[in-house]
Amino acid sequence: MAKFELKLPKMGESVAEATLTNWLKEIGDTIEADEPVLEIATDKVDSEVPSEVNGILVEKLFNVEDVIQVGQTIAIIETKGEMPSGTDTHSITKETPSEEIIAAVASTISSNDRDIKTPITSDSDRFYSPLVKSIALKESISQQELDTVSGTGKEGRVTKNDILAYLENRTSNKENPLVSNHPQQAKTTITAQPVKAVVPISINGGDEIIEMTRMGKIIAQHMVQSTQTSAHVQSFIEVDVTNIWNWRNKVKAAFAKREGENLTFTPIFMEAVAKAIKDFPMINISVDGDRIIKRKNINLGMAAALADGNLIVPVIKNADQLNLIGMSKAVNDLANRARTGKLRPDDTQDGTYTVTNVGTFGSIMGTPIINQPQVAILALGAIRKVPAVIETPEGDFIGIRYKMFLSHSYDHRVVNGAMGGQFVKQVADYLEGFDLNREI
Repeated sequence: MAKFELKLPKMGESVAEATLTNWLKEIGDTIEADEPVLEIATDKVDSEVPSEVNGILVEKLFNVEDVIQVGQTIAIIETKGEMPSGTDTHSITKETPSEEIIAAVASTISSNDRDIKTPITSDSDRFYSPLVKSIALKESISQQELDTVSGTGKEGRVTKNDILAYLENRTSNKENPLVSNHPQQAKTTITAQPVKAVVPISINGGDEIIEMTRMGKIIAQHMVQSTQTSAHVQSFIEVDVTNIWNWRNKVKAAFAKREGENLTFTPIFMEAVAKAIKDFPMINISVDGDRIIKRKNINLGMAAALADGNLIVPVIKNADQLNLIGMSKAVNDLANRARTGKLRPDDTQDGTYTVTNVGTFGSIMGTPIINQPQVAILALGAIRKVPAVIETPEGDFIGIRYKMFLSHSYDHRVVNGAMGGQFVKQVADYLEGFDLNREI
């Protein structure tokens, strides 16, 4: 008999951890190679972790709702015969990294300190990592004080950087509460900000209490964090897409027959956005403190609706390098996999600009919230038949045209009104100048 360590696999360059949401197998169950053993969730995507070997599940090292780092051992599977090359076969002593961290920190604390310090054992639903708990213990931060620390991690969790920044500010204020940290700034008085009382919500007998889903909680936190981070401002423009409407009607049947999939409006809009970003590269940036990161790649996020009504944003990587056929296939592939829950964690990572189609729900325009850490997002309104003034060499006349609104939200900290307006105008120009005789 040999023992195989089932580890959390690498799920993309920017994915470092996942939450265990469900065990699909119990201890003693027989497992076949490639059979899912558990379900995990990253910030946006749910996935399954399959076994690499045949065997029996003999040990679980994590519980549901635990956060697991990439590369950590999740479970032990007992196998018969030889193991695949490159796998770990030694048995595991169940001492988790969290216990090792706490033990290491505890060894540095004197016996007198231990007598006056209370372990961090929160009764609330807020999650604290072992490292954060150990730092709080070492620095004599009480549970009540720790609960007041603002968290920037997933679902508002307190990260190592959050608690270290809190300690730095606390120490600075204690040592010199009337003087700014900057030597050239004048003295200022630091006034404690009053904590807003939470207003209790009245619940009547007929009201129904519905627990937010995990995805709903993540989206809510992400939206609040975005509005608190970026100074949102919007520009709007109406676009005549009659040429695009007529061209698509002309070619969509032949395209579907040849390519085996539908030609929608979305890839046409995405193509125009990618072109406009190349013209205005300072829209394709992120903000890191006082620094601006100018992104090399144009990775377009495409908001897609899930079965439960929530939205997810898969990313078309290097969108500016795709022709219209390639863009159409990428859009259809991501949309289909989003609807069926088959997106991979890496499919939602590394976006640099986002497009959302509010017209899908019948809205003619919207004011979307920026998808952090990006600095802009474009909303596509519904396409409508409207009467319009048409200018010709023979004079103006009234005709029926297909039109839509583009709504551009951008971060006014780094994108001024001129650039924000010029960018969306460039997208509109590309759409209105679409060639009716274009071959695909």
